[in-house]
Amino acid sequence: MPPPEGKVLLVGAGPGAADLLTVRAVRAIASANVVLYDALVDADVRALIPAHAKSIAVGKRGRRASTSQDFINRLMARLALQGLCVVRLKGGDPSIFGRAGEERAYLESRGVAVEVIPGVTTACAAAAQFGFTLTARGDARRVLFATGRTFQGAQTDWRAAVDAETTLCLYMGCADIREIAQRLIEAGRAPSTPALAAVNVEREGARQIATRLEHLPTALASIAPDAPVLITIGAVCNAVARPARTLARTARASSLHSHSIVPGGFEVMS
Repeated sequence: MPPPEGKVLLVGAGPGAADLLTVRAVRAIASANVVLYDALVDADVRALIPAHAKSIAVGKRGRRASTSQDFINRLMARLALQGLCVVRLKGGDPSIFGRAGEERAYLESRGVAVEVIPGVTTACAAAAQFGFTLTARGDARRVLFATGRTFQGAQTDWRAAVDAETTLCLYMGCADIREIAQRLIEAGRAPSTPALAAVNVEREGARQIATRLEHLPTALASIAPDAPVLITIGAVCNAVARPARTLARTARASSLHSHSIVPGGFEVMS
């Protein structure tokens, strides 16, 4: 009998709270033989990994000891070629600064079947949690998702982000925020542009820091280096009107364990 055909599922785990996972993502986790999870995948999401599945931490954090991408690629391929269902759990959405493209290319070049399952990206979750929108008539006609750091170092070209009607959502930007803010202002973005740092989005201790572009470096100095931060810059940040929702973590995690969704769309209590 031929060995079972393995595969890799690149699954978006969202920004934090387990109940932001899609139904498809929950089903994928339940089907896994092995789960490779990123450093920012929340404990409530990891709690959904079935007991029979092997869990492997493969986190990457900027400027700190991290699991190399080459090792992750080779490990996923080796496990899948053994006939296992491998779930690669990624914070946020795999296609937004999640290296889904290069992982998929590596795996498919070795004959491994790959599926990408999208997740809620942090920018959308932050807007929902803190009460603003990424676009607003009269304030923002476009949204720019950008990273503060590339594989070549700090991002330096900010010409696409200077338009006053563009909302800039900055991922992985805290470490270089002083240089980023300076370059944005030099490129033409007004120093008084409203800015918001959303810390621990959809996690315990979620909070926001409302400020202006020119004051961002000073405002972010108090944030713990391990805290995930999404920086939003643009007129829409003026609409922030409420504190972060408090997460009922125990209820959220247990509700996903005690319910199952069957193919017909009915909710069944277990």
